[in-house]
Amino acid sequence: MRLVFMGTPDFSVPVLEALVAAGHEIACVYSQPPRPAGRGKKDRPSPVQARAEALGLPVRHPVSLRSEEALADFAGLEAEVAVVVAYGLILPQAILDAPTRGCLNIHASLLPRWRGAAPIHRAIMAGDAQTGVCIMQMEAGLDTGPVLARETVDIGPEETTAQLHDRLSALGAVCIVDTLARLDQLEAVPQTEDGVIYAAKIDKAEAQVDWEQPAEDVDRLIRGLSPFPGAWTSLGDTRVKLLGSRIAEASGVPGTVRMNPLRVVCGTGAVELTQVQRAGKAAQSAADFLNGSAIEDGTLFKGRN
Repeated sequence: MRLVFMGTPDFSVPVLEALVAAGHEIACVYSQPPRPAGRGKKDRPSPVQARAEALGLPVRHPVSLRSEEALADFAGLEAEVAVVVAYGLILPQAILDAPTRGCLNIHASLLPRWRGAAPIHRAIMAGDAQTGVCIMQMEAGLDTGPVLARETVDIGPEETTAQLHDRLSALGAVCIVDTLARLDQLEAVPQTEDGVIYAAKIDKAEAQVDWEQPAEDVDRLIRGLSPFPGAWTSLGDTRVKLLGSRIAEASGVPGTVRMNPLRVVCGTGAVELTQVQRAGKAAQSAADFLNGSAIEDGTLFKGRN
């Protein structure tokens, strides 16, 4: 098919690669404009733009799609389908209507659960046993369109957002190629209004650990916010990001450190920390963290007041 691809972050890159490998004609790739990044704050293209250019594909990165010029440019591509995955701009109705067979979105949840911006984070933070990807026909509402295909995966007991992100990205790539191949045979199933939950954008204010909470909640927070923005706690005046954890046993006042392995007491139960990161330092295993720190059994991590 003749496609327009619309995506921005790393999550979208395997999908673009899969569409090219499947032999689809990519008329154009749309991505968010380059943003200042790195120490020099020079404009850096998005992961999708960088990969598209490496593949020799034309790229556009308009700030908005609402101008007459942007609408005319998009319509002029004469695409059959637009494939959209984590693009980052709301598509006006004229854009949604332009491809002859519509716009298809790859969404990283089992709709209607976790509509919105942060479905992977929220699924882990909520303790969901399963998640997946849906291929949805786009309409004006936020992730409200009928679903053409869905695939389900189990969430591992120690899985982080980074790990689940990569699995769902690969799954979405396989699923969209299959969906396009069977587009004439698939029925678009409207979403029910039962079970609708919105995956609100992650607020950094959520990231400070409250050690008074049950271990299950603390563990989910740590894994759900890893690697970004990263759940954190304080060791004296030093902020420490917590990037990996599992449920463990220990006793004491919430926030108390127990050694070998590195565990922290919670309101009920405890968590074992498996990966941490001091402010300004690289991430490291808990064992390496202990070797380089003057932490003793009974040390207190300071959590949210």
